[in-house]
Amino acid sequence: MELKLPSPCVVILAGPGASGKSTWAAEQFAAELIVSSDRLRALVGSGEDDIAASTDAFALLEVVVRQRIGRRLTTVIDTLGLDRERRTRWLELAREAGMPCVVVAFDTPPDECRRRNRERTAKRIPADALTSQLRSWTSVKKELPTEGYDEVLRPTAARVVPADFVESTAARDRQSEAPVGLRFGLQVSAYKGGREGLSSWVREVAERAEAAGFDAVYVMDHFRQIPQVGRAWDDFLESWTTLGYLAACTERVRLGTLVSGITYRNVAHLGKIAATLDVLSGGRAVCGVGLAWFEAEHTAYGWPFPTVGQRYALLADALRLLPVLWGPGNKPFHGEVLEVPDTTCYPRPLQERLPLLVGGSGQRTLRLAGRYADAVNVFGDTATVRKHAAYLRQVTSRDVELTHLSTTLVGKNQQQVDQLVQRLRPRNVNPARYAASVNAGTVDDQIGRFRELSEAGVAEVMISLPDLDTLDTVADVISAFRV
Repeated sequence: MELKLPSPCVVILAGPGASGKSTWAAEQFAAELIVSSDRLRALVGSGEDDIAASTDAFALLEVVVRQRIGRRLTTVIDTLGLDRERRTRWLELAREAGMPCVVVAFDTPPDECRRRNRERTAKRIPADALTSQLRSWTSVKKELPTEGYDEVLRPTAARVVPADFVESTAARDRQSEAPVGLRFGLQVSAYKGGREGLSSWVREVAERAEAAGFDAVYVMDHFRQIPQVGRAWDDFLESWTTLGYLAACTERVRLGTLVSGITYRNVAHLGKIAATLDVLSGGRAVCGVGLAWFEAEHTAYGWPFPTVGQRYALLADALRLLPVLWGPGNKPFHGEVLEVPDTTCYPRPLQERLPLLVGGSGQRTLRLAGRYADAVNVFGDTATVRKHAAYLRQVTSRDVELTHLSTTLVGKNQQQVDQLVQRLRPRNVNPARYAASVNAGTVDDQIGRFRELSEAGVAEVMISLPDLDTLDTVADVISAFRV
């Protein structure tokens, strides 16, 4: 069974010479993660077998290990690991950095170690030195379980993965044995193709998403690109106009915003726009609304940016007003901050209740969603989502769905995941940190992650793909939840 280690972590290899530590490390981890006493001996001496350089090599090893752990970088320490004082120091460094620390114990039979050592053409250990190491190992392997590591492991196939994937194998197996259904939405957060090619690019993405099995396509509601994704002058389409275009390009997927800032439009006008989209799409509209956060965008467009309290009051009124607009008649609406004398809105939406989705994870937002909305979209890992779900159950007895948005990078296997990470990451961002930020994992990893989110109470996962060329790979994930 494959071992998944959380990124970042400290991995200490322990065992006598010729027990297989360096070979195993090279097979399981990228070279830049491994701090090897042999390689450092070659760096400060005449070669890896320059025993006279050992003292300097180990001094350098301590500096490198301390610096890497201090930067919270995954560090695989490839040395004998027989010195308890050194092991204790590495464990303390890991604890100070808030990083998991495991030991991989290489309990290779002594005769096998001696045989391997005899067959070496280089780096052969003197027979008496190997005998001493084997003798030390007898006591060391008994000490390891008492020293406080997160785990003492045997060498097996291993990967360092984002924390959300550590338990994903078991969750994937649960999905295989007792499958559950889960809806998938694609969030489009950036637009490619240039001005002349944008329309065909957007259409192609939506058609491919529909073919891949996505249940919905969502767009961000901004008027210029947000700094978390790109530059202000990058091409960025107006959201509801884009959704109207997509209504004509697609047949099945629901269409909505994640989410419309409540300050961006007259709320009654927003209701009319959503109702029109629902009619023209054949009843596929979702109206996502949120507090609005991007102050620079308001300033650029000459809009006021109300206080948080004022925006919450506006959001609360909007959640009450919109269903009135979508209902029959033309009765007036009197809210805390909104006054709409005539709520005529025909044609009414095709859906009996056009879904209202609120974006945000704060308790005040969750309470509002619990009172008025059909769904609330949250962020965070599985443990965080469980807390949101528990709080939502506390504040409402209504059936309010929990949805979840995350950036997601999917590869068919770990090799492809690593290639995608190296190609897509910004030059100044560590690969492991980028992988964690985009939830980079294999198809099986993602199936497990989404199963855990489903078990935490999520009804729909919305994913933003850093590379839309991976849509076909995501289809393999979605198919696992078609029951």
